[in-house]
Amino acid sequence: MFITFEGIDGSGKSTQARRLAEHLRGRGHEVVLTREPGGSSGAEEIRRLVLEGDPDRWSAETEILLFTAARRDHLERVIEPALKKGQVVISDRFADSTRMYQGLSRGDLRATVDQLHTMMIGREPDLTFVIDMDPETGLARAKGRNGTEERFEDFGADLQHRMRAGFLALAAEFADRCRVIDGNRPPEDVAAEVAAIADRALS
Repeated sequence: MFITFEGIDGSGKSTQARRLAEHLRGRGHEVVLTREPGGSSGAEEIRRLVLEGDPDRWSAETEILLFTAARRDHLERVIEPALKKGQVVISDRFADSTRMYQGLSRGDLRATVDQLHTMMIGREPDLTFVIDMDPETGLARAKGRNGTEERFEDFGADLQHRMRAGFLALAAEFADRCRVIDGNRPPEDVAAEVAAIADRALS
């Protein structure tokens, strides 16, 4: 099964992806925990290009191409081989993030994102957890990490508000695979709900 976590910056996706991986391993599943952009050596190189530096470093169109290239490498080298072995793949972000960040952030490029996705990726997750979080809280959390990968956080709160609305709309669009989880709760409560849903899906 291919499981992804989506949501705005600082919503707790990485923490919840890690907790679910630990939970499923405890239940006897073989789990590959990965992330986007990145997850494979080539994709990690592209990650540095897109997440560091000035917010205006790339146009949205160039970003779409870079993210799609990273995703293709990730798919070929990590995701598909693991799924063929019967493993559970959990990814912190996948194509839905590109649909939101590049598809909505600077113009309406969603159709371009979808066209490239169909052409070069051609698969969706089996189950997607959208961690819903207050945008101001999420941004404060993300900026509080004081890391170097803050290019998208530097676009500010307005982008986070638009992304939150976009992710909720996306969850409705892909209602067959998306589950919206309230992230404004203690992490252990979020993790318990996520684990219960994943257990049901895997059974």
